[in-house]
Amino acid sequence: MAASVQNFSVLRGPAVFKRLYRLHYCSSRRASAKNVVVEAETSVKKDHCETGGKKSFYDLLEERGEQAARSLLISCPSNTCEKKFLKHMSTHGDINKYFFYESFGTYAVVEFAKKEGVFSVLERASLPHLQHEAAVPFKSRLLSLKTDKLGDVPNSQKSIKFLNQTSMPVNDLIKKLSKEDSIDQQLYSLTEAYQLTEENIRLRFLVCSLLKDIAASYFPECSIKPFGSSVNGFGKLGCDLDMFLDLDGISEAAPKQVRAYSLEYQLKRTSTERAATQSILSVIGECVDQFGPGCVGMQKILNARCPLVRFSHQPSGFQCDLTANNRVAMKSSELLYLYGQLDERVRALVFSVRCWARVQGITSNIPGAWLTNFTITVMVIFFLQKRSPPMIPILDHLQKLAGPMDKSTIDGNDCTFVSDLTKVKVQNNTETLEHLLPEFFEFYGNFDFNKLSINIRKGKEQTKTEASPLHIQNPFEQSLNVSRNVNATQLQRFVLLCQESAWLVQQNEVARRSSATGNTPWGLAALLVPLAAATKGKKRGTQTPASRIKGLLESLKSSKSQASNNGIKASLKRR
Repeated sequence: MAASVQNFSVLRGPAVFKRLYRLHYCSSRRASAKNVVVEAETSVKKDHCETGGKKSFYDLLEERGEQAARSLLISCPSNTCEKKFLKHMSTHGDINKYFFYESFGTYAVVEFAKKEGVFSVLERASLPHLQHEAAVPFKSRLLSLKTDKLGDVPNSQKSIKFLNQTSMPVNDLIKKLSKEDSIDQQLYSLTEAYQLTEENIRLRFLVCSLLKDIAASYFPECSIKPFGSSVNGFGKLGCDLDMFLDLDGISEAAPKQVRAYSLEYQLKRTSTERAATQSILSVIGECVDQFGPGCVGMQKILNARCPLVRFSHQPSGFQCDLTANNRVAMKSSELLYLYGQLDERVRALVFSVRCWARVQGITSNIPGAWLTNFTITVMVIFFLQKRSPPMIPILDHLQKLAGPMDKSTIDGNDCTFVSDLTKVKVQNNTETLEHLLPEFFEFYGNFDFNKLSINIRKGKEQTKTEASPLHIQNPFEQSLNVSRNVNATQLQRFVLLCQESAWLVQQNEVARRSSATGNTPWGLAALLVPLAAATKGKKRGTQTPASRIKGLLESLKSSKSQASNNGIKASLKRR
């Protein structure tokens, strides 16, 4: 194997990928022939918080990575017969999992039980015959299906079941939640509707694996891993795919024993580690842009605090951000995953508050002075740490539970905390989500942001050390404020909406009674109606909170009795 690891940096264009294909697939096939682990199909249950069978974060990543390495992504004609397609693919090996979805066409993901199935398909695949144009002959696991015979079937047999890869529209979600029997059920129902599906998670890891095949032309031992919402348990259908190019496995390699003679690789020297990261991302970004099938709209954002390249992966429909050696971000993802696994109420509350924040314009896809999803998530975690008894432990406690294998120092920052979920004992907090939801809004509607900062490492408020309107300490890079971008105007809007929402959700009994005869939103559903829509064209700043709430409630009434109407007016008068 050592003789076959060559310096690909001297190659350019198609030659890179020809060498990559031979090395990556052929050497992998020889290795897998010696030791192939046959895995039965495993699926991650939608309920991430069952009492048994919880996986550690890195065990989950490893399992997903292995699934992706045994998978193919195939573009299919719209007239493909699903049964004949499956029969054809089965000739190459046993299939663990397959599914179809739509994104700029029809696509299928096929996972084989063994890597040999992938090798068999790739060995029999051919390059397309192009008459009037040229193409880079890059052989990847993104293929196109030709259906000269497979498509010749009656129309009644051509139906393919496509899996949904986008989240439910808010209006449909409001109707769905309004039919639930309790606020607890509403929060769990929202989580189930918005969380990443099993298939969507598989597709995200497969895209990382496909991009890794490209990056391996320069760094054969590298890996590309997803982080953030794709893996932390709080990802919403349609969220971006954040990835990082991990080169640590290369730099950490060392001889097993000292001998009289030893050899080491010669390396190109750079002025700083940041300069090296920028160069690596620039080259990999150019490689993906020029030769990566389906990768379009490449942007190199190399002067950002964390350099990255951004592009769209059309076959999956994902917007992708690729960074290099972003290990702190991976630790943050692991921490959020751990908190989500400790108690099912954590994920339900985070999903619901983040959905509320997006509907009310507190967060946005466009960079700016808004709160981010990460900021909102940390605020929910801090609130749950402050309960009596605490629902989830503080980060310092998780650090004390860490074992020798959990030790982690990144760029001088102590990022150590326990990874074994069974070592974490949580206190017996029995508060319902119906109680926690308004309490969250009450907590931050009355929080003294002028003087205090939020710290989930300590689980308590601390005196602010800077003039930023909102100060939330980064749990690992403790000198950083993760909410420094938020300005005073956006923070004021957040506080005002928390105050309004706290009162509104407490009126759920009145709205629930009226919902028995109609579809009037109540509880969480009422919070997902944009409050701006109730101002009837007036600017938000020209109305008091009470008048905006009154307008919202009036807009929700569809078929209420006069008695119920009088009850609401009386409530508003008291307010």
